[in-house]
Amino acid sequence: MSNATRTLLLSQGYEPIKVISWQRAITLLSLGKVEVIEEYTDEVRTMSLVIKVPAVVRLLRAFRRHAKPVKFSRVNIYARDGYRCQYCGVRCGISELTYDHVIPRAKGGKTTWENIVTCCYPCNGKKGNRTPSEAKMALRTQPARPHWVPAVTIRVSTRSVPDAWRDYLYWTGEIESDEASVAS
Repeated sequence: MSNATRTLLLSQGYEPIKVISWQRAITLLSLGKVEVIEEYTDEVRTMSLVIKVPAVVRLLRAFRRHAKPVKFSRVNIYARDGYRCQYCGVRCGISELTYDHVIPRAKGGKTTWENIVTCCYPCNGKKGNRTPSEAKMALRTQPARPHWVPAVTIRVSTRSVPDAWRDYLYWTGEIESDEASVAS
C-alpha cells in the first residue's frame, strides 16, 4: 500500500479536516462515526471480511473542538498577520518572512504575542535592533494574542496526493505546482 496508508477526513460539510491513517479510518467506520466517500483499490482482509482501504471518509456528526488558547508559533503569527509584513504591508510567502520583536530583546522585549510581528527580511534588516519609532517605521497593526484559531493548513505535495482526494481539496496554486495547501 503506497498512498493507501493515508485517508483524508472530511467534516459533515465535506471540508477537509486532516489526514489520518487508514487504520484509524477503519476504526471510525466500525464505530459508525464516518462514511466512506472514496476507496483505494487496496484491500484489508480478515478471516471473514474484505474491506477496501478508505481513501476519503466523512464524519456523520458534527464535533465540537474544545476551546484551547492559540498556540504561540511562527506559523500562527504569520496567520494572525495575514502573511503581511507589519511594517511595509507586503504580502509574502513563508520563505520570505521572518518575525520581529517590536521591542528588541536587547531592550527587554519578550517573545510574546504582544511583542512579535510578521516581518519581511528587508524591513527586518532596516529596523535592526531598534524600536519602530527609533527606526522611523510604523506598525500597521498592534500585535495581540488572537482569540481565534488560525485556519489549519495541510501541506501536501501534488506528486503524492492520491487521485481520490483531488475533488475534496482546495488548491491555492496551480494543480501542476510542486506544493499546494488545503484549508481545513
